[in-house]
This record gives sequence, C-alpha cells and structure tokens, in this order.
Amino acid sequence: MRRPPGNGETASEGPGSWSLWGRFEPKRLGCAGPDRCRQALLRIGVNMMALPGGRHLDSIPLPGQRPHLMQVDSVQRWMEDLKLMTECECMCVLQAKPISLEEDAQGDLILAGGPGPGDPLQLLLKRGWVISTELRRIGQKLAQDRWARVHSMSVRLTCHARSMVSEYSAVSRNSSQEMSQIEKLLMEKCSELSAVTERCLQVENEHVLKSMKACVSETLSTLGEHFGQLLELALTREVQALVRKIDASDNIYTTESTTGNLFSLTQEGAPLCRIIAKEGGVVALFKICRQDTLRCLYPQALRTLASICCVEEGVHQLEKVDGVLCLADILTDDSHSEATRAEAAAVVAQVTSPHLPFTQHLSSFLESMEEIVTALVKLCQEASSGEVFLLASAALANITFFDTMACEMLLQLNAIRVLLEACSDKQRVDTPYTRDQIVTILANMSVLEQCASDIIQENGVQLIMGMLSEKPRSGTPAEVAACERVQQKAAVTLARLSRDPDVAREAVRLSCMSRLIELCRSPSERNSSDAVLVACLAALRRLAGVCPEGLQDSDFQQLVQPRLVDSFLLCSNMEESFV
Repeated sequence: MRRPPGNGETASEGPGSWSLWGRFEPKRLGCAGPDRCRQALLRIGVNMMALPGGRHLDSIPLPGQRPHLMQVDSVQRWMEDLKLMTECECMCVLQAKPISLEEDAQGDLILAGGPGPGDPLQLLLKRGWVISTELRRIGQKLAQDRWARVHSMSVRLTCHARSMVSEYSAVSRNSSQEMSQIEKLLMEKCSELSAVTERCLQVENEHVLKSMKACVSETLSTLGEHFGQLLELALTREVQALVRKIDASDNIYTTESTTGNLFSLTQEGAPLCRIIAKEGGVVALFKICRQDTLRCLYPQALRTLASICCVEEGVHQLEKVDGVLCLADILTDDSHSEATRAEAAAVVAQVTSPHLPFTQHLSSFLESMEEIVTALVKLCQEASSGEVFLLASAALANITFFDTMACEMLLQLNAIRVLLEACSDKQRVDTPYTRDQIVTILANMSVLEQCASDIIQENGVQLIMGMLSEKPRSGTPAEVAACERVQQKAAVTLARLSRDPDVAREAVRLSCMSRLIELCRSPSERNSSDAVLVACLAALRRLAGVCPEGLQDSDFQQLVQPRLVDSFLLCSNMEESFV
C-alpha cells in the first residue's frame, strides 16, 4: 500500500541522491558482482563457441547477409568489431580487474547487458549510477592509501565514462557545444586521473605520496563535477524531449506511454524532479488534467504531479498554472472516478506537507480550501478501499497543519463522526499509517473547545485509549515508527481534551491512567521512544489534576509531583525487570 508524504515523516528524496561530489547520483537499476563478470566474459567468448558439426555462430547466414561474409572466421570478425565498438564490460574484465583476493574485490562494478537500443534515459541512469558509485569508492580507497586499488578503479572509471559518452552519442540527437565541451573535459580528467595514480604506484617516499594524494583528490573532485554537469545536461535534454512529446501528441497511447516514462523518472529522486519541474513537466501534466478526452490518463498524470511536487520548483510551477483550482475541480466533480479523486488528494497531501516549508506560502490554496476540505471528507466517507481513505485522510491531516481554519471547517462538517466511524471499518482503516492520519486530525482539532463534546458523543475517548496500545504487526522500521507516532499523538490528544472534566472522567473510567503509567514505566511498550514518554507524562499529569484518586502514591511521587524533566529522566533510565 502507498504511504503518502505524511505529517509524521519527512518526504524522502527517493532512490536517487546527490553524491559526495555534489553531483547527481541516480538509483542503482541493476545488480553487480561476479555474475556480471561472468556474463561479460560469456559475451566475449560467445562468438568463439563452436556449434555441432564444427560450424561457428558467425558462420550462420543471416537474412539479407552477403555470401562472402559467411566465410570469415568468427575470431577475426570479433577482432574487427572491436575497432568500431568498445564494450565497457570487456575492458573492465580484460584490463582493469585486478587478480587479487582483496576482501572488496567481489564488489567491483560491472554493468552487464546495458540498456536497449534507442533508450538514452536508461543508459544515462545506469551508467550514471555506476560512475557515481565508482567515484565514491575511489575516494574511500584513496583515504586508505590503497594505491593499487585506486589505480585499477581509475582505469575502470575511464572505461565507464568513455562508454557512457560514446553510447549516448550513438542513441541521442546531435549534442550541443556545451555538452561536447564538458565531455572533452571529463575524458581529459579521466586520463589525468589514470596517469597520476599510475605514477603513485611507483613512488615509495611517503612525503611525495602525501603531496600526490592531494593532487589525486583534487583531480577526482573536478572529475566528479564535470561528470555531474554532463549528466545533468543530458538528463535535462531527455526530459525536454519527453515534455515536448506530451505537448505535441494527439495520440492517447503515446501520451500515456510518455507520462509513464516521466513518472518513472520522478522515482529517481529529487534532482530529477527539479529538472522535470524546470523544463515544463508540471505545465504539461496539468494540460492533460484539463482535457476531458484524456480523463483515463488523469490518475497517472496526478500521480506524477504528486511526485514532482516534493520539490520547491514543482510547487511553484503548480501555483503558476492554477493547479490548486484544477485539483479542487477534480475533487468536487463526482463524475470523476474514485481513483482520480484519490490521486488528486495525494497531490493535495504533498503540497500541504508540514515538512516542506515552501508549501506554507501557497496562497492560492486558501481560496479553494473549503471546497477541497468538503470534498476530502466526502471521499473519506465513501472510500471503497484503505488506500483511498489513506490518501484522503493524509490530505486532511496536512491541511489541519496548513491553516487553523481547517479545524473549524472539519468540526462543522462532522468530520469527527466520519473518522471515528471509519476506525471500525477494517476495509478502510487497517494499518497504523492510516490511524496516524486520523489521530493527527483529532490532535489538531482538540485545541477547539467544541471538539470535546463531539469526541464523547462518538465514543472517541475509547478509540484514543485503543491507539495508546498500537503495536506493529510486521516489525519493519517504518511501521514501528508509525506506531510510535500514533501513541504519541493519542497521548497529546488526550492531554488536550482532558481540559474538559467530562473527558477526563471518561478517560479515568476507561483506565487510561493505568495505560499511561505502563507506557511511562515500560520502555518496551513505547519502543523506548522519548517522544511517546513526554506525551504520556503530560497526559498523565493532566488527568491527575482532575482525578488524583486514580493514582497510587508511588506513581504520584515519581510521575506527577516532580518536575516534568525529572520524571522524564527517571523513566528514560529505567531498566526493565524480568523477575
């Protein structure tokens, strides 16, 4: 199930990231290791493998092949082919792979197979990841003064860089003068790196090596910068081509395929999202969302927009093209499918995320907020699946951070009843991620005095009590973190609502104080979370102020009477007893 960028987590930049050289490092798209080497060797030797009857693979006639070519020896043909084509895998295996038993020798990067013909984007991403990783590894070996490894990896890096340049030139359009210049600088630095590391192998004087190490480090850094510039220029060029294709296409299948390619690129990380936003990707996608004839493509286009809007450039472009108004139209139009409205809710959740500071200045959102909030509450009420409810509730949760008026709107729309009723529906609320969104909304709404009576009327205190016992089912770090957030926010909600004596008495009647004491005293119950501990101590003190008779003397003296910081230190240092 998808998890939207929520109110308890920072938005991840995704699989791609900027390397230590300050340049783009795409996500790894293939596997590496000894199997890659074996595949490369097989490709080298495949033309030399004889078939039954003494015939070679290259002696088999191909359709349209001229007769005299069939008589050429396969080895000779292979040697001739090498003049026209350099396979990085072959070069790595034959020239740069050290014959050693070093512990990291199995980690050498060999890019096998390579992207298909006419696929410059995949070529750039795959080669880009390999080169970025090689740069980082060379830096690590350089820090360890392992000069033999530094040199062999530098030679291999040169092979990869040369292959990327030649392969991209073969499948792309004519390169610009700027790209050609950077390609030249990159290859010059690669040659310089190989040459200087080779000289270092012959130097034994430590003082000389130290000065040469600084030179190698500087060369490596400059090489990384040139590589990053080249990769960014090439990716920008390919993104421009995709955006132009979307704008110019009048074929729904072409538009669908191109939009899918654009979405795949957004999954490579924030740097590519920035490029897409700057090159008009947001404008092109909203153009799709404003054409009735392309309604079947709305979900895909909106999903791509949600990914792009994880960066500031994407949100700014969304505001420039009145994207919020378009989202409001989609959400309020019941003729759209539930899937389309859910994806629109995902975009709203992204652009209102409290962890993105630049979204707080989205002035156009305030104009359509009432319509959007009303539509999202309705979507939560009518959701047919857990994912739809998750996206809609995440958008509502983030909006309650975005503007305080949203809480008053939700109160008027009876959102508390809708959310609490959904909690008993396992089809809609079945994960801690969804309960995290619900309790976030309740926590933010609980600052309103009128909220307490609605909570009691809908048996909300009992639900909050249950959230204090939230436990992960799978044990994954993400789910454990979600459970911690649910416990923390449930305690915060309880503390805020307990200003009302009726809520406090109901909480005491439901044994909330016992559960809060257990969470404070038992680190395992709260997964040793300090945030949960602080929230539980605050809630316990609020309840004790209304109903002090519900506490034992030892609990009062240790958890309520001292300063909050002293109680915190006492509980955070407790060792569990297994006696």
